[in-house]
Amino acid sequence: MGETVFFSVVIPTYNRQPILEKCLRALEVQNFTKPSSVTDYEIVLVDDGSTDGTLEWLAGHKQEFPRVRWFQQDHAGPAAARNLGVEQALGDTIIFIDSDLVVLNNFLQAHAEALVQGKEKLGSDRFFTYGAVINTCNFNNPTAEPYKITDFSAAFFATGNVAIPKHWLEKAGLFDTSFQLYGWEDLELGVRLKQLGLTLIKCPEAVGYHWHPAFKLEQIPRLIDQEIQRGRMGVLFYQKHPTWEVRMMIQMTWLHRLLWGILSLNGALNERTMAPLLQWLINLGKPQLALEIARIFLNWYNVKGVYEAYARMQQTS
Repeated sequence: MGETVFFSVVIPTYNRQPILEKCLRALEVQNFTKPSSVTDYEIVLVDDGSTDGTLEWLAGHKQEFPRVRWFQQDHAGPAAARNLGVEQALGDTIIFIDSDLVVLNNFLQAHAEALVQGKEKLGSDRFFTYGAVINTCNFNNPTAEPYKITDFSAAFFATGNVAIPKHWLEKAGLFDTSFQLYGWEDLELGVRLKQLGLTLIKCPEAVGYHWHPAFKLEQIPRLIDQEIQRGRMGVLFYQKHPTWEVRMMIQMTWLHRLLWGILSLNGALNERTMAPLLQWLINLGKPQLALEIARIFLNWYNVKGVYEAYARMQQTS
């Protein structure tokens, strides 16, 4: 990595054109100190088979995004898209963000300073930097959202906002494309990076605002499906790394079964019985609180999905 960095910001996208525009515009107007440890940067966008006109929009606005190089693939999921982005990247350091993340104008400078300082402190580049992610449903001004306790993440390696030397990704083997459903492909790569001896250096100055639409009851079927998918992918994660740490991560323990079973009254508190309360909170203008309460039954669906997938795995093995 040396004293300077050349960043390749790798972004997979799938049917996110409106927020992708904000994401790319924020990356095009980065500010750097003089002299800066950033020699240059590029934005490597991989379209994962979008059907919302993303590529047509890019083609019509390419002069506004001189740093963007884009590639496309048939819909194969974020793991395959990120792998393609890394393979095409020209930089020595990869930054992963999602296409619904809007960053501040010091984002790249903050990651660069943390990388250079980390190398001076550790005497090697066997680490990565992890920025802050703040969740928001404010589309018009996503960066106005304050930090909330629910924005805290204890993940070791998550691709919402992370910078890492490219050669460590290549040595670890990139993302496992077996993770074709929702969840875990980034944390599974994190396990392999940890096995290589990499450590995490937090970089709270590199802030990204993760936009998602305000919670509505109509979203619940999709959220339940995501939790069931996450359970299935969690079992794949455990197959690759059969450790207690992974069991805790994917919620495949008696503790999680007991916890979410009690909180959901063994499923009695569900999307139907809790709908009036959730709608009341939404009507009060508190959709985020409604979503956090909905996680009671969403986590119960996840735990059930994990154990059902694990039982099927044992039957077929």
